[in-house]
Amino acid sequence: MKLASQLDKLGTETAFAVSAAAAEWAAKGHKVYPFHLGDINIPTPANIVEATVKAIADGYTGYCAGAGIAELRAELAADVGSKRGVHYSAEHVSIQPGGKPVIGKFLAAVMDPGDEVLYPNPGYPIYESQIEYQGGVAVPYGYIETESGFDLDMKAIRHSITPRTKVLIYNNYQNPTGAQSTRQEMEALAQIAIEHDLWVMSDDAYHEMRYSGEPLCIVNLPGMYERTVILYTCSKRFAMTGWRCGAAIGPKAVIDVINKFNTNAESCTTHFIQRAMVGAIQSDTSGPDAILAELRRRRDAAVAGLNNIDGISIAAPESTFYLFPNVTKIMARKGLTDVNDLMRGALTEANVSFCTRKHFGRPVARETQQFIRLAYSGIDVPAIHAGLAALKGYFEA
Repeated sequence: MKLASQLDKLGTETAFAVSAAAAEWAAKGHKVYPFHLGDINIPTPANIVEATVKAIADGYTGYCAGAGIAELRAELAADVGSKRGVHYSAEHVSIQPGGKPVIGKFLAAVMDPGDEVLYPNPGYPIYESQIEYQGGVAVPYGYIETESGFDLDMKAIRHSITPRTKVLIYNNYQNPTGAQSTRQEMEALAQIAIEHDLWVMSDDAYHEMRYSGEPLCIVNLPGMYERTVILYTCSKRFAMTGWRCGAAIGPKAVIDVINKFNTNAESCTTHFIQRAMVGAIQSDTSGPDAILAELRRRRDAAVAGLNNIDGISIAAPESTFYLFPNVTKIMARKGLTDVNDLMRGALTEANVSFCTRKHFGRPVARETQQFIRLAYSGIDVPAIHAGLAALKGYFEA
């Protein structure tokens, strides 16, 4: 029996393979310093846990509306809209079992086979996977490394537009680079979307993970509200990675289609988790504030540790919980040409596990620099110090 040929176009999240290798190395008795996966080892705020237990006890364990319960849709509409300077109502919100389902459902709603989709690369690998699996043409755009971080390669974006371009995927506060757009850069990107009449998915998974200043979202720029769908997730803001609760938020016409996909795919998102999130969004600020404060401490420790390694210089990003250092000099010193060999050596020689640029979309031919990604969301400060000291020994050998 033969499986569907279309499966050849379905990618995966290869960071989980790095996690498996780290687990296998740990099972052999080694201490592993886990910088590989963007999971969060900070407890979910107690008020959310308590509200969930109460919702279960109160009997919210059956089916609910495929679009999500009305109370949570209304709360998210108000919360997300007010923080981005736009107005949403419940009809603009579709509750999802996590943020990731928004990617595939959004593309299925707006993209026809053969349409071209601009997406960030390096970037979250599921963009590339879903575009190609659903018959679209994945067109990557990249970033330019600067002394302060990473800027969008606006020239490359403009040159990538063709008459077949239909969709732009945009991840401000970006995984894996930690890049954040200035208002000027965001306005330039919005102008491109308007000029070429593009649908936009704004991946806002890290919108609240900003250490200073007010976060920006492309949806509140002129002409963007009616063409933008926001990917929202509870995973980062509330340390709820395994709870699987998120939302698609945007124009009603697209949200209505996504709601239909919900009914076909999972029926509904877990009822009692939705009930718990209503109160969390209404009243909770101390939990997310504490999570962000802890992540800031980890960021500062990780940036200092990396900058203490000969051959690495990295600025402290003001968002996300990722660092994306350039390791080209390290690899030259060690005589390596494949960044994944550096990753494997770090695990076996220093007990440090991280991902590389190759885990975030297919590298394009013009790339000459080598990067790795370290996530500090799943490792506490003492382990960061110890792990990066061990990494220094391996990188400088």
